Amino acid sequence: MAETERGGAQGGETLLYLTDDQLRQGIEAMFFAYRGFTADPDRILADLSYGRAHHRALHFINGAPGTTVNNLLSILGVTKQSLNRVLRTLIEDGLVESRVGRADKRERHLTLTEAGEVLERKLSDAQRARMRAAYRQVGPEAVAGFKLVLEAMMDPKMRRIYHALREGRA
Repeated sequence: MAETERGGAQGGETLLYLTDDQLRQGIEAMFFAYRGFTADPDRILADLSYGRAHHRALHFINGAPGTTVNNLLSILGVTKQSLNRVLRTLIEDGLVESRVGRADKRERHLTLTEAGEVLERKLSDAQRARMRAAYRQVGPEAVAGFKLVLEAMMDPKMRRIYHALREGRA
């Protein structure tokens, strides 16, 4: 195997095989990138005594208005108890509206209120700005590769949910 394929002189540009050290560096990069990605919304959320779970709920309710609690549970992968705590706060604070389903009275359909839309937009604007700047810096080929890597890291069930969201089916 050529030295570049084993993680030698080329530094990873054309590697099919990565060393443990290169993988560790990638893991660390993910940690620090995630920290940066969540920093701006975390500051906004802290002022409201909310956390990342509230942000995720707002994000996915915004992306699929009228989504059910059960659908949100499968997207977020959290317990019903923890999601109910988050939703109760968001509903009491006037950010989310919960309506009983028309076809199935056991279902609760979730939508953002106007205030919820404003907060979600503020949180997402901060993340979009960071992603837009990073994407511009690295270019379209790197962006496409990054998306492929992220999808490859997803568990198969989460990948299906992700694709369903992209297609507007979730």
